[in-house]
Amino acid sequence: MADAAEEALHGSWDQDLAEALDSGSDMEMERGIVQEHSAQHRAKMWKIALNVSGKGDSLSPWDGVLDLPEQTLIHSRSQQLIDQLDVSADERRDTACDVESVVTFYCKSRNICFSPEMSWPHLLKPLLGLRLHRSDLYNCFYAVMNKHIPRDCVPSGRPFHLYRLLLQYHEPELCSFLDTKKITPDSYAINWMGSLFSSHCPPDVTQALWDCYFRQADPFLIFFLMLIILVNAKEAVLSQEGVGREDIIKMLEESPSHLESEDVEDLFSLAQHYQSKTPLSLRKMNQNLFGSSLVALKEEDTDLSQALCLPVSVPEILQANQLQQDGVRFFVVDCRPAEQYNAGHLSTAFHLDSDLMLQNPSEFALSVKSLLEAQKQSLESGSVASGEHLCFMGSGREEEDMYMNMVLAHFLQKNKEYVSIAKGGFMALQKHLVDMNIEGLDSSYLHWIVSTSGSHSSLSSVDGDSLSSPGDGKGVKSLVNKMTFALKSKSVNVKEKMISFIENTSAPVDRHVSSSDRVGKPYRGVKPVFSIGDEEEYDTDEIDSSSMSDDDRKEIVNIQTWINKPDVKHHIPCNEVKETGHMFPSHLLITATHMYCLREIASRKGFTYIQSRQALNSVVKITSKKKHPELITFKFGTNNSAGVEISAVERYLIPNAGDATKVIKQQIMKVLDALESS
Repeated sequence: MADAAEEALHGSWDQDLAEALDSGSDMEMERGIVQEHSAQHRAKMWKIALNVSGKGDSLSPWDGVLDLPEQTLIHSRSQQLIDQLDVSADERRDTACDVESVVTFYCKSRNICFSPEMSWPHLLKPLLGLRLHRSDLYNCFYAVMNKHIPRDCVPSGRPFHLYRLLLQYHEPELCSFLDTKKITPDSYAINWMGSLFSSHCPPDVTQALWDCYFRQADPFLIFFLMLIILVNAKEAVLSQEGVGREDIIKMLEESPSHLESEDVEDLFSLAQHYQSKTPLSLRKMNQNLFGSSLVALKEEDTDLSQALCLPVSVPEILQANQLQQDGVRFFVVDCRPAEQYNAGHLSTAFHLDSDLMLQNPSEFALSVKSLLEAQKQSLESGSVASGEHLCFMGSGREEEDMYMNMVLAHFLQKNKEYVSIAKGGFMALQKHLVDMNIEGLDSSYLHWIVSTSGSHSSLSSVDGDSLSSPGDGKGVKSLVNKMTFALKSKSVNVKEKMISFIENTSAPVDRHVSSSDRVGKPYRGVKPVFSIGDEEEYDTDEIDSSSMSDDDRKEIVNIQTWINKPDVKHHIPCNEVKETGHMFPSHLLITATHMYCLREIASRKGFTYIQSRQALNSVVKITSKKKHPELITFKFGTNNSAGVEISAVERYLIPNAGDATKVIKQQIMKVLDALESS
């Protein structure tokens, strides 16, 4: 009778739990269901949440042979895990065998090589506490790995670049501090993510945390839980200015160990709050981080390691402000040149001409001040253009958006929170509107593109010319309808050509050194190894050599000592410009045969890093921007039968750039003449 009553009770509990999970009921009610339940009940709860309840034995087809090349390592790690558990001597052997079998079969079935840094033993530890049968142990382990551990969870993996962008979005000061210390997220959080915190949290905290985590059924929540743990440690981290890198990493790594069971509910509440303040694009653009597919991340996916800030999709930008709802709303900052902005832009966008940052810094500072004031006023008035989150929009072309990247870097260096970039820029906006009309959707925001006259505007070309006739007052919707007719009647190729026509990209024209540029002999009648010219666009295959070095490995020198060296013929103060837009005070030193870049060390006045050392005879081209002649690009490489092979690219913002490039050019010519005569 008692057994029957207990069975009925368990059955009722299972039904209540399943209904709670299906209905998505609130945390308070769910906690009442699972509070103080036994390991058996927790096992049932987790199996239901992981959708493996009643699943068959996945190991049954396996022959059980433990013969992987790394089998000794797997066996050793399995034994180490069992040593940490409170199990009887009789159970130790069977449990160790279960662990080794689960890990081995998973490696074989997924074609994975087990390595020492993997967090799998930590991940298995909470599951072993439930005393599951081997088949259930494997099914739960597989489900957790598949649904909750992001793909590429390895050093320098994509999840850690995404986490850094999330940290920068919400806590730019903390992110900047860690960047300065060269502390990357994978250096302290790889086991957090790989084990869902079980590597550092006590068993009772891990169980309480997994209870909540599995109920939420949201794999992206791990990023926000990690964020909250770091935010909680912010004050302690920022106080470590004089502490070494390794000590800070150790402190960060141990942060989850301070959690207690009573903290878990607050941890999840805060994580969900930060999640509500984060663009949905974070998860939509990274859905392939999770899942069972064996296919690697797509090559065309954004390289997050090179992202300056969090990218946001154009549809989200439009929808967020259109729906007039709580959550993320964007204050859009259009950073294109004035002529492009005037030809057509989002009616809600604030214009900040990125060219001003170099052309007129004082006017740029006033524009930034106006931008922040306009954002404040729009928030107070509840305008449709209002948004606490700044989203910068460029043209969508890398070579043009370099100046927007400088503006972005300016805001990030000021530790401005909620800074993002519109993925694809204005070009993506145009394509999105065309695609919306092709699908026959009556989009209520087609009229959002306007010209400076305040009327509806046609989609415009890059040089600012309208694609509609001057008398056409129907605006963008009229043009899009015309385009739709053409696109529906032609192939996909016609659609791509139409988009290309809208953008009207012009190709760069480089000018080689003429005979009048030379002192003495005329320019050689062979393929050019060196040229100077105006550069309208950067080559797409450039290599930014300045990004390849590590400050920890660079030589530190006294700048005055180097300037006074007898072999230094010219000293040119400048700013090194990274592709991201960041600028670093630097010095170019020209000797008889080489060009050195010495980057100033902010914390050590009078000292510099030797950032680069390039032979003058390896300079193949020096170019400048027509609008910004003081921004000089040096391309280094070799000339062979296949043409010029670029090996490095360096950019500098040089006052009196004309005089500087003249003396560099003259020294290069001397080197080339000497090589020719030798």
